[in-house]
Amino acid sequence: MADFKVGSLDARATKFRTVPIAVTPEGFWCCPSQTVLQKTVKNQNQQTRPKVGASPPASKASSVQRAPTISSERRTHSTPTRSRANSDEQRCPAAADNATSNPPKAASERPPKQHKISVGFGQIEMSDLRVVLYGKDGVAVKMSVHKNILAENSTFFADKLSRQSPVSSIEVPDCEDVEIYVETVGLMYCNDVKQRLIKQSVPRVLRILKVAEHLGFRACVLSCLNYLEAVPWAGEEEENVVSSVRHLQTEDYGVTPILKRVCSDLTSPPNDTFVRIIELVLKSSDDRGRREMKSLVLKLLKESSSSCASSSADLCVETLYSYCQNCLESLLTLFQQASDSDFSEQSLELKEPVLRQITLEADNLLWLTEILAGRNAAEEFAGLWSNQRELAGLHSKLPTKSRHLVSCVTARLFVAIGKGEMLPSKDTRQLLLDVWLQPLMDDYNWLQHGCRSFDRTVVEEGIGSTILTLPLEDQQTILLSWLGSFLKVGNSCPNLQKAFEVWWRRTFVRPYVEQQGSRSQSGRS
Repeated sequence: MADFKVGSLDARATKFRTVPIAVTPEGFWCCPSQTVLQKTVKNQNQQTRPKVGASPPASKASSVQRAPTISSERRTHSTPTRSRANSDEQRCPAAADNATSNPPKAASERPPKQHKISVGFGQIEMSDLRVVLYGKDGVAVKMSVHKNILAENSTFFADKLSRQSPVSSIEVPDCEDVEIYVETVGLMYCNDVKQRLIKQSVPRVLRILKVAEHLGFRACVLSCLNYLEAVPWAGEEEENVVSSVRHLQTEDYGVTPILKRVCSDLTSPPNDTFVRIIELVLKSSDDRGRREMKSLVLKLLKESSSSCASSSADLCVETLYSYCQNCLESLLTLFQQASDSDFSEQSLELKEPVLRQITLEADNLLWLTEILAGRNAAEEFAGLWSNQRELAGLHSKLPTKSRHLVSCVTARLFVAIGKGEMLPSKDTRQLLLDVWLQPLMDDYNWLQHGCRSFDRTVVEEGIGSTILTLPLEDQQTILLSWLGSFLKVGNSCPNLQKAFEVWWRRTFVRPYVEQQGSRSQSGRS
């Protein structure tokens, strides 16, 4: 690290502050950021101030041969007394860089304080052009540069220098990013710009890319694009990178390799790939891997369902229903095998693979149901599931441990109806309750204590809401049957008291209220 001096100039004395600044291997100075400058000035304000008239301390930068000087000046009008100026500066050391003081009305108003920084590149004594940048917070940077270097690397500067001759100074007002502007100009003095970008952050390279594009610094733009093509980026950085380089497609910069990282040449979504993913997950032999990937794919599908095109969505649903049909057929075959009288007499070694396969197929069917419900496409499956009378009839003949995931499928359909995720017909809702509510109630105690993903409150609200969509007579039949079971087993049965209350009011309260309303209306007439 080397140092440069920041001078504070007033009517009576000059004060110097030392600010650390790095010397690059190419031999030029990098402009410090405004934050670094403010912190340094604040630290120096807290140190002992040199006496008036005393010579400033020697700087470390003076020991570097041909090192450019970088100074900061603060010009103000004379104040009535020196003590007043000192006291004002001591009260506001942190705002010395970017704030304008408010003196009493008797004193003359001070102009905005401005920091002037000088930066040199290459051989300073040979510089023949001065570029002045005016940035935010009153920062002005004067760069001592060389016409031939800038004209050779930048179309912006080449155009400025060709308009009139001789040109000794170029001013850039309202510079948005002074720090990066200076660094980009410094890169014009480098033989290998790409090497200089190594270990830089993606946001900083995007800032350099923006300035380089503005300056017409083609070599730097290409080096930034090569960097972005090779370095990892994702998430928020991905959006920033894509938005920064997409408009460069019209130029001959070769941004296609970067954009290929996030988009394909295919005009439609790869449905074959989607089918392949579903197939791999359903046929996975590792429990943990299958469980984690099911959760991940389900989350990703939920995120993309709103933006998926209708034609692509139809193809996905058709694929899902084909797998649902396969699972149903496999489950029915396995249930028939496991409920056979000879099956119970077989050894555990022979029974275990069948029971395990039942659990696997039921878990796969539950996952497919989750996907369909999340895409608001489970209506057809509800009709398909409600017609599985044979499967429901065999349900009680299997151990609860092996069959409970089948009841989870039923519970998920009730939840989907209760949340309005699907709108099956009245006959489908009626049939679903008639065929599958009792098997669900039989497994309810196991689901509460043996299934971590089971949410009792949500399921009970779904069952109750489904019941309440039926005609009042059908509500009464189902709820009275539930009441008999609930009074026997208590919490081992779904708690449908909320639905029971609604049915009660509809049955016993509403007729009386409507009768009273009719009488009052007839009395008025």
